[in-house]
Order: sequence, then C-alpha cells, then structure tokens
Amino acid sequence: MAEEVIGVIGGSGLYEMEGMTDIAHVTVDTPFGRPSDDFITGKLDGIPVVFLPRHGKGHRFMPSEVNYRANIYGMKKLGVTRIISVSAVGSLREEIVPGHIVIPDQFIDRTKGIRRDTFFGGGVVAHVAFADPVCADLSADLYAAATEVGATVHRGGTYLCMEGPAFSTRAESHMYRSFGASIIGMTNLTEAKLAREAELCYGVIALSTDYDCWHDSHEDVSVEAVVAIIKSNVATAKSIIRAAVHRIGGERRCPCASALQYAIISEVRGDSSVIPVETREALDLIIGKYL
Repeated sequence: MAEEVIGVIGGSGLYEMEGMTDIAHVTVDTPFGRPSDDFITGKLDGIPVVFLPRHGKGHRFMPSEVNYRANIYGMKKLGVTRIISVSAVGSLREEIVPGHIVIPDQFIDRTKGIRRDTFFGGGVVAHVAFADPVCADLSADLYAAATEVGATVHRGGTYLCMEGPAFSTRAESHMYRSFGASIIGMTNLTEAKLAREAELCYGVIALSTDYDCWHDSHEDVSVEAVVAIIKSNVATAKSIIRAAVHRIGGERRCPCASALQYAIISEVRGDSSVIPVETREALDLIIGKYL
C-alpha cells in the first residue's frame, strides 16, 4: 500500500511549515500552467507532507490570479490524497471572534466567473456531486486536532467566497449575514471544487481575523488589523496541522475517493475516442482510470 501523503495549502501568513524534515523543493509541470510556487515535500513527525503557499512566497498572487487548477493537479501528481487548506477569513457572526478557528462545511459562491474552477471542458464533461463540498471525515479530524491543541474552534458553518481583492461594502456584509453565512473569504471554494474533481479529500482551517465591516462596535476590516491577528492565528494553525497529521490516514471510506465514478457523461465513457487527444492527455491523471 502506498504511503499516505497529506497536502497542506497555506494562505495569508502561512508560507512555510517549520518542523518538516527531509525537505525538498519540487517544481511540478502541469497541463494547466505553473502552480503558485514550488511544492515543499518532506516529513512532519515522520509523516509525508506536501506544502504549497497558495499566494506564492511573498504573497505575489491575488485570489483571482492564483492558478488553482495547477495547484490541485500538482498535489495529486505528488501523491496527495487529503488536503488541509488554511485561510484567513472575516467573521460574519458575533460568536466567531477574531482569533477563533472555524472548520466550515458549506460554501456560497460570490465569485464572478473569471476563475478556472474545473478541470473539464475541451471535449469531456463531468458533473461531480457537490452538495457536501468538504470531506466530513477530514473535517472531523481537523476539529478534533483544533480541540486537542486548545484552540477556540467552531465546527461547521458556511464560508461565503467572494471575488476580491477589495473587501466587502457595508451593505454587502449585511447581505451576506442575511444569507446565513458564518465567514467570508476569497479562495477556498475554488479549491474545494477542483479537489472534488480530482477525488481528493479537502478540509479547511479558517482563521477568523476580523468582523468584516458589519459590526458597529468594531473597526472596519483593514490590512493592518488582519495582519496583527494573522500572526497569532498562523501559530495556532501550525499546531492544529501538526496534531491533525497524526489523526489522518488509512483507507478512505468517504465519497471523495470515487467522486468521478458516475460524474463523467456516459457517452464519453462509452466511447473515449471522442475525447480530443490533447484533452485526454491533460486529464489522464484525473480520469484515466475511468476511460
């Protein structure tokens, strides 16, 4: 049986993972272009881990500029089966105080359709089930790990994914609260969609940094305020990841591992010759076992 490899995608403030050994910087070529940066492979307490800074070292890419397809494809190419994604978010709920951790289980999409959030097209179509957009098993492990290290953590909640890079208007912030959303960010939904298509488990450690701009008794969100909270939040996130990797592993019994089994359109599955050669080659890592 192949050794379990856990992927970690670091968000704002999380550009490296201390404590990793046997470190190597790996450049991965993908059919979808260059990932955000080199992947850092190694071991965390003896457990194989692949780390990638979502925005690149030095935070070079805006949320809309991140090559999410290349990032997720690269993770799969390196043998990752489960991805822990870390993100800074704004809180839309009084009880989610800046500094708290959220393990969300739902998303609302408020991006503008300018991101490439599917591997498919170019001659092959697949419709994955996405009613439950994160892996329940992985999320349970992340919640347990957060509890173990003493973080104040909220289990479940809806992450509203907006385009950015500007923060919300006050009217938008109140509207998002009326949707029932718990937190707001700019990245994780796109990753979750692609991870599901790639049949990878995906879970989120969301780091609450501010109250967006809806809270009358708190200052409106600003980069300065966010950075101050991020410094302490990132240290907590690293502790959670370290605890989580010891909980994660073994045979995957969740639906993530076979998300494409019935998702690819039947006509294509019955006659894969209709898929253009270049599309088949690009997607072989993802759909090859079904054709």
